[in-house]
Amino acid sequence: MLIQKIKYLIVTALLFGGAVVVPAPTAAVRAQDAGSAVALPSDADAASIIGRYQLGSGDQIRVTVYGEEDLSGEFEIDGSGTIGLPLIGSVTIGGKNLSVAQGLIADQLADGFLVSPRVSIEVLNYRPFYILGEVKSPGSYPYVSGMSVLNAIALASGFTYRASENKIEVTRRIDGEEQKIRIDLTAAVLPGDILRVPERLF
Repeated sequence: MLIQKIKYLIVTALLFGGAVVVPAPTAAVRAQDAGSAVALPSDADAASIIGRYQLGSGDQIRVTVYGEEDLSGEFEIDGSGTIGLPLIGSVTIGGKNLSVAQGLIADQLADGFLVSPRVSIEVLNYRPFYILGEVKSPGSYPYVSGMSVLNAIALASGFTYRASENKIEVTRRIDGEEQKIRIDLTAAVLPGDILRVPERLF
């Protein structure tokens, strides 16, 4: 498509004596010209997704309480979605995004312990995702920021010959509830996702 557009611009310029201005190809166009229909999530898309990311069991995080080194540290969220912090004890942050979790910890620290505490949370290691069904190496794999379904399939050594490649389904926890969603190869993968590639009928 890009090549045809350039040809059109050149012919138009030659006919009417104008200058030829060739637009720079976008990442999506370059992918199409290279014979690929897949557009990986951009850095901005990945950042947006992680910003909305809900913490869960298996995530390893660093909690920083500014000016209070003894109250800061690295923690792993347990199976019930909680971490144990100095002074305030167990805090349930599973199912909450970073902003909400930070506010929750700050509120508890402000309740008789600190004056106007400032808290930040950084995810050190995301929980793995899972890919099942008609792939050559099903199982769990470490999450990498910006990963697409196509990347996940590649990590699992590709589809089997029986795979129904256009009917991939993800089970994802959204607002505390597990939901099943039909996705395509360009969709972003999140930590804790369970991808399932079904078998085609024929």
